[in-house]
Amino acid sequence: VQLQASGGGLVQAGGFLRLSCVASGRTFSSYVMGWFRQAPGKEREFVAAINWAGRSTYYADSVNGRFTISRNNAKNTVYLQMNSLKSEDTAVYYCAADRTVAAGKSAYDYDYWGQGTQVTVSS
Repeated sequence: VQLQASGGGLVQAGGFLRLSCVASGRTFSSYVMGWFRQAPGKEREFVAAINWAGRSTYYADSVNGRFTISRNNAKNTVYLQMNSLKSEDTAVYYCAADRTVAAGKSAYDYDYWGQGTQVTVSS
């Protein structure tokens, strides 16, 4: 599986962005999909995950209520809608795919990774 993330950019605090991640392969619909982020000098951290059917979603406390993860299995795409952005959301955002059933919050749970897209929030 190859993952291609896009949609990052520069936005003012309080603004919004929508990230997309397109996956290759015909088994996308069976994967848990997740978003992680990594700020300079910090470890990669969990942001959100969604199960294969899109019925169960999980969020980090820091983004809960502001970010929404969704997926369109017909388009092999997972999205991350980010609203009310804060300067502390600045990071490289990565999408990832997990072949197991349970949605994990650790980077070690995920088998495939995209290349990352930069999100910069100016205050």
